Amino acid sequence: MTDAPDAGVPAPALSPGPGAGSLSQTLSRGIQALELLAEAEAPLTIAELSRGLGVHRSIAYRILRTLEAHSLVMRDDAGRVTTAPGLAALARGVSRDLQTAALPELTVLADELSMTAFVAVWDTRDCVTLVTVEPRHSRTALVQRPGTRHSFAAGAPGIAIQSAVGEEQWALLAPGQPYRPESALARTRGYAVSHDEVIQGVSAVASPITASGQLPAAVSVVYFGSGRDEETLGRRLAESARLISSRLT
Repeated sequence: MTDAPDAGVPAPALSPGPGAGSLSQTLSRGIQALELLAEAEAPLTIAELSRGLGVHRSIAYRILRTLEAHSLVMRDDAGRVTTAPGLAALARGVSRDLQTAALPELTVLADELSMTAFVAVWDTRDCVTLVTVEPRHSRTALVQRPGTRHSFAAGAPGIAIQSAVGEEQWALLAPGQPYRPESALARTRGYAVSHDEVIQGVSAVASPITASGQLPAAVSVVYFGSGRDEETLGRRLAESARLISSRLT
């Protein structure tokens, strides 16, 4: 019978094995490959993928085979690579409660306003589109893909998220990132607006979603031009944000 370790003595630190660095690099490249494919407008060839990763084609092939085995990527008849349905299954688990709470209201917003409606969430130094709904009866609506990433320095969703936090708390949560003057205004009126900040000719209106125990998010719409009644849109988005927030409590 062996003696139990002393209660007050910390366990010895585990040192990484000899292959830990290589495994970490392989994991990083696999994630980078998924990011490249998600951002691409069309499927990529193996040559394009290997150039994007900065690795030899043989390494790109090994990464690809592993991702294929987990249904995260697939190849078409020409051998070009694109993302696969396995990624959608993973995405469903991200902020699941927020997605469930927001999706019905996003559908109502998109059809009512004939605009693409979406929810953006906090992700370190950026806000990232979590879930999006396009209007069913409009052929001119902008496309806003889930996973789209924007700096807090640009766009109404980032302003709205900042406005929910307040300047002092922002300095603690995001040191080194400036608190925009527009966020102070949005904090007062309950919604944020932006024009030509992310894409030239595109405007956005957003309102913060707040719930106990989670970082703020924002519900937003995007549209071409700037001739809309922003105050009416802002009030509508603020109403949607309150509804979504109530479903999270």
